[in-house]
Amino acid sequence: MIGSGNVATQLGISLVKKGFNIRQVYSKTLANAEVLAQHLNAYSTCEFSEIQTNADLYIVAVSDAILLSVIEQMPNVKGTVVHTAGSMSIDLLIKFNRHGVFYPFQTFTKERAIDFGKVPILLEANNQEYYTEMQYFAKQISPIVMSCDSAQRQQIHLAAVFASNFTNHMYAIAHEILKRNDISFDVLKPLIMETALKTETLNPLKAQTGPAVRGDNNVINKHLALLDDNDELSVLYSMLSKRIAKLDNQPKADEKQKDK
Repeated sequence: MIGSGNVATQLGISLVKKGFNIRQVYSKTLANAEVLAQHLNAYSTCEFSEIQTNADLYIVAVSDAILLSVIEQMPNVKGTVVHTAGSMSIDLLIKFNRHGVFYPFQTFTKERAIDFGKVPILLEANNQEYYTEMQYFAKQISPIVMSCDSAQRQQIHLAAVFASNFTNHMYAIAHEILKRNDISFDVLKPLIMETALKTETLNPLKAQTGPAVRGDNNVINKHLALLDDNDELSVLYSMLSKRIAKLDNQPKADEKQKDK
């Protein structure tokens, strides 16, 4: 396991639970490597020169910002080398004969356990034989395994930033608003859960509610007045409201065009 962050931690723990033997954990910070290695019953190192070269698989689970640098410093190895980055090309691994991408499509934190049985794993390999081996490996931890090339994976990652990262930031904004008024964030949790559950049965456009989709400018103006002391949030609120209204009107415009 090359890396000791969120993905490396949760993926490593899951693999060990499934009976895989992780020999070694590399991290640029030895203390971090040691912490994860203890969980995985593995050796730890912070030196590229100490990375064992005869393992079957090397999972490079580091941040995008240092991925290329880590790959360039890794020694030549006999096994398959994969990275776990959603937005990075398979071509970064071209120095290795056997290489691919093993992208677990989920949001990870060290503190929260993940059920990999519900995590889609997106695969790409530079050779069909290697892909078949990776597919067999991936299915040991998740039944949801998909072939996905680098261009497709980048689009999925882009969509994920909107669906997860930006959505979570909206929760943070909501938390700030409530905290300023001595209201617990817990009041929003049933609403958040119901909004998420709707996506299982409804197209998000069909599930949209709120003043923008209703064209209720009276409520929108009241909300903007409440945000008057925060120009940044006022601009964000207005932009999102206009975008919602525009998307809601688009199907109606398309229907009118069909009628003509």
